[in-house]
Amino acid sequence: MTRRHSCPVDARSYELDSFGHVNYAVYLNYFEYARYQAFADGGFSAERLAERGEAVHVVHVEVDYRHELRLGEDVVIDSELVGVRRTSMNIRQVARHPENPDHVYAEGLVVIVWIGPDGRPMRVPNDVLAALGAPVAS
Repeated sequence: MTRRHSCPVDARSYELDSFGHVNYAVYLNYFEYARYQAFADGGFSAERLAERGEAVHVVHVEVDYRHELRLGEDVVIDSELVGVRRTSMNIRQVARHPENPDHVYAEGLVVIVWIGPDGRPMRVPNDVLAALGAPVAS
């Protein structure tokens, strides 16, 4: 079982569209911020990845929008690893109300590829998998 990481995010006025709710594209920023927080909390900040010569590249995103999010409403982004292949990871992310987990604003699936020092995809490191609570490859 992988760990679920929760990250609060504030909806800011400049993220609203002409209808007064958070613009659909902003959720991609929320999801990215929450993924970086999840990695950092697991010991893999952007700085540590850079020191290792590694990077994470998004190669696919799917987002389903469920309810509008308005300025002043609370939102939490839950991120959870739901699949691992040799060089990639599937991360499910849900933007939800912090006190009512059934009230989902949007949910997405993000596929990322682990990039090595040579700029090419590499096997997802075992220490990263362990930090996310995923089974470690042998």
